[in-house]
Amino acid sequence: MANIWDKFDEAIDTQGLAADVKEAAENGAGSFKEVPHGDYEVEVNKMELVSSKKGDPMVSIWFKVVSGDFKGSLIFFNQVITQGFQIHIVNELLRSMDTELDIKFETYKQYGSLLMDVFEAIDGNLEFALKYAKGKKDFSTYEITEVFEVE
Repeated sequence: MANIWDKFDEAIDTQGLAADVKEAAENGAGSFKEVPHGDYEVEVNKMELVSSKKGDPMVSIWFKVVSGDFKGSLIFFNQVITQGFQIHIVNELLRSMDTELDIKFETYKQYGSLLMDVFEAIDGNLEFALKYAKGKKDFSTYEITEVFEVE
């Protein structure tokens, strides 16, 4: 008879989880200071379609602060995309990155590929002025106010 731990091992990608633990240790996770709302110059370190804790499709973008007191800190954008207005929020953010890609949602598979294309277009090429603010109901808002080419 399988015990509860066997069920967890079967249900969860334990190899991936172990890799995440190693990455967290190498990157000093847990020893970061939270970035307060404000204006920052950032680069994008990660952009992907993932599954939220509840299992819903979610866009995850990691902005890394490149200058100032919070240089090296991360600002996390996580937006579940199960409703039209949620996808619109992500589309507007992606369009503001000036990649000249056609930003639209058709299917989740297509959108995941689009996110990879946007990341490829900006990775190492563009940085952004990010207005990171407090919005309605204590949700954070994210607005690209300027795009910089990396020299």
